[in-house]
Amino acid sequence: MIDRLTDNLEKYMDLLDVRQKLVASNIANADTPGYKTEDLDFQSAFTQALHGQNPEPVQPTGLTTKNDGNNVDLDREARLLAENALRFSVATNLMKSQLTRIKEAIKETTI
Repeated sequence: MIDRLTDNLEKYMDLLDVRQKLVASNIANADTPGYKTEDLDFQSAFTQALHGQNPEPVQPTGLTTKNDGNNVDLDREARLLAENALRFSVATNLMKSQLTRIKEAIKETTI
């Protein structure tokens, strides 16, 4: 751990990775009879991650279940992919900025 902010950003990015895998699994199983969509309650999952716990996937409510028992909504999953990519981009930029500040502070103390 470099500092608290970078540690929290790392946990946040790890959660984004978990969500990406869940969304990919949902899309891959869009035609699997009986498959139920999984996702993260992001706020709860982040709180769990901050306390060293592994996030638990949840089944979102309010999704329409098809005749075969599958409730994957491809439009929802596409939106989540885009949202996840945006969140990852912002987190990456924050991490780069933080690491640049740390690097500059180290340079100043060694001069």
